[in-house]
Amino acid sequence: MALDWQNTPLLLGSQSPRRANLLKDLGLSFRQTKADMEESYPSELKGAQIAEYLAEAKADFLADQRQEDEILICSDTVVWNKGQSLEKAQSRAEAIAMLQALSGGQHEVITGVCCLGPEGKTVFSDACIVRFRELSTSEIEYYVDTYQPFDKAGAYGIQEWIGLSAIEAIEGSFFTVMGLPTHRIVAYLKERI
Repeated sequence: MALDWQNTPLLLGSQSPRRANLLKDLGLSFRQTKADMEESYPSELKGAQIAEYLAEAKADFLADQRQEDEILICSDTVVWNKGQSLEKAQSRAEAIAMLQALSGGQHEVITGVCCLGPEGKTVFSDACIVRFRELSTSEIEYYVDTYQPFDKAGAYGIQEWIGLSAIEAIEGSFFTVMGLPTHRIVAYLKERI
């Protein structure tokens, strides 16, 4: 028997297999679409502002694909390190440079979410602190060459080899780092009932 909030029809504004698996694991039914748009934001935005801005921009872009009873869920993840947003790496060299910048320190991972439903729009974000051990150049190159993390903010996926071997600690939700703060999604769905 499903819980009341699990019966909510959803449209996931992402083709990310990680985000889709998280919603499936929550017992939710959904269909997927993708926002084919340029992910740019005003230069004065920082951290959570960037993540929320981009999540809302994706929802606005996809709003007309939402069926009347559906809730559209869009998200964006930002790796915020020393006052700088680390985007998706555009090359091997850029991915290596990003991981070198993260090595031996801690950074913030923020996932912004925009939920657009029949009763309007809700925007929020969730943050997590991640601490990496010191990584050797050969470890970084191995990870980049083996896992090709070019579709991930900060050039890494916590659920992959680098998360298993290099992350010493996280403060916050593991799933926020994966790209969807599931506990916040559940809270949002439960509030609607």
